[in-house]
Order: sequence, then structure tokens, then C-alpha cells
Amino acid sequence: MSRSTTHRYVITLYALGYLEQGASRKYRLGLRMTDLGMSALNSTGLSHPYLEELRQRTSYTVNLSVLDGADILYVDRACSFRRGQSEIDLGLHPGSRLPAYCTSMGKTLLAYLPEDERRERLAKVKLTKRGPNTITSKSALRDELENVATAGFAVNDEELAPELHSISAPVRNEAREVVVAVNMAAHSSMISLEKLVDALGPHLVSTADRISARLGYRRDDER
Repeated sequence: MSRSTTHRYVITLYALGYLEQGASRKYRLGLRMTDLGMSALNSTGLSHPYLEELRQRTSYTVNLSVLDGADILYVDRACSFRRGQSEIDLGLHPGSRLPAYCTSMGKTLLAYLPEDERRERLAKVKLTKRGPNTITSKSALRDELENVATAGFAVNDEELAPELHSISAPVRNEAREVVVAVNMAAHSSMISLEKLVDALGPHLVSTADRISARLGYRRDDER
């Protein structure tokens, strides 16, 4: 296409939210593209059976979310029926939003962003205390995100709300990008954070890997 035609397409996609511009003025895919992907994911029921299976296996609430600016956007849930779970469910449902910096899914999604994009998003965020252990220092948060990227999963230890623990793992697409995060959340009276990580973490990572495979992701040894 000619430059003028390409420019018209780009401007239209930008106005509709399918493209966005970073600090370098280069274009990248915008949130509306994620919306399309999530609509396809949900309309085919691709993700929910995996969440439901994990909930049945562990009895804890399982969630799926995407990154929207400095927030996470819930796109699917499989809620626990255990007594006391409702105390930490916080009235969340598909479409709910929470700050990314104090949630396990948010930390997972932030950790795998390109460094300049992560810095740009965090620059606009005020880290306010939400739970007993909320990270309120941006330098400490940056260190935490580096640890998440190295470990391959994120932990929330009462950072969003008192007595709420959660762990999260990344979901990748065919281009090997982290596009979704899946987590498991539990009341601290039900299970310790250490047991949640050690005993149930592998099940969560396995679920994330299976959803990634449905999105076309292949590990190096599978290519």
C-alpha cells in the first residue's frame, strides 16, 4: 500500500483503540485487539473448561485477566464454593478491574512487558496501600517484577486485601507474548501461602501452559 493509504488505516485503527503509541512514537497493538482475542477465547469456551477443571481439582477460586493500562481486567472466573471464600471474593466478576501493582495477575502481566512500556505504565501509577503488605515503593516493585519474570510466576501475600493470598502464572500466545494471566486465590485461613505455592503452584502453571498451547504457543523443544 502507499504511505498515504497506510497512514489512513493506522489513524483509523488508532482512533478505534486497536493501535496505541508508546513514548518512542512507535505503534503497537492496543487493548481493543486484546478484547477481540478475549471475545474469541470466551465465545469458544476455550479457557473456562481449564479454569473449571483447576477449581474442581483444588477447590479454590481461579481467575483469568488481561492488562488494561495500569489495571487488570477480569475476563473469566471459576469461583470456589468453600465456606469463607466469599469473604475474599470482593464482589469480582468478568469485567471487574483492579490495580495491577497489588495483584498477582497484574504483577505477572507487568513483569513480561518490554522494559520501556512497563516504565511508561508505572510512571502514571500512584502506589497506595490496599492491604497489609502492599508494595508502595516503585523501586521495590521493579525488583519484585524482575523476580516474577525470573521465577515464572507471581505471589500476592495480602497486598490487595487482608487475609488474601494468590499465585499467578503467565499465558502466552503463538508469538510467545504473555497476553493473559491466570491465578488461584484463597483465604489465608484455608491454606498457607507456602502450601499454596508448593502444593498447588505446579497445577496452576500446568493450566496456564495448557491454555497457552490452545493459543498456539510452543516451547522450543516442541517446535
